[in-house]
Amino acid sequence: MNISKQELQEELKVGRKKSAKPMLWVSMISMVMFFAGLTSAYVISMRRDDWVTFDLPDAFYTSTFLIILSSITIFISQRLIKKEKRELSIAFLVTTLVLGIAFVWFQWIGFNELKDAGLYFTGKESTVSTSFIIGITLMHVIHIAAGIIVLLVVIYNHFKYRYKADDLLGFELGAIFWHFVDVLWIYLFFFFYFIR
Repeated sequence: MNISKQELQEELKVGRKKSAKPMLWVSMISMVMFFAGLTSAYVISMRRDDWVTFDLPDAFYTSTFLIILSSITIFISQRLIKKEKRELSIAFLVTTLVLGIAFVWFQWIGFNELKDAGLYFTGKESTVSTSFIIGITLMHVIHIAAGIIVLLVVIYNHFKYRYKADDLLGFELGAIFWHFVDVLWIYLFFFFYFIR
């Protein structure tokens, strides 16, 4: 039985679609385990005699609001493309990107607020608690940076008309990852807020 080149390409496309979401979920589970390990180490380190307690920077509250808002805008964007409202969908997608960049900016401001309060990541004046909070937050910012790259790819593909109401796989994968990094920050924020 001979399979034409077109049939083979169609089979490969279907195979990729079937494996894309499970592969994303596997990678997100590994990220959850990574951050679970970091937060567990944080809890264990709290028993140290040199543990210092301090309030979270005000900028972290702002960044939390921005990241929640960004999840809402990408959700709305996805709903709009399903309704074939492409221009509005792109507008909400670009808004998500702007909110993501603003999130990173306010994280940077938060790091500077800690520094201004005499709380450093490394060096003689650093403490175990600030090293943990800044280190874990910095690792999350790296994941947000990856999410911003994903958003840029989704926006590019959106402008190239690669998404349709019945073919949204790339968009859905980008949205799932973005929601994941958002939920991850919300977890970290409340973890740091209540456990210190």
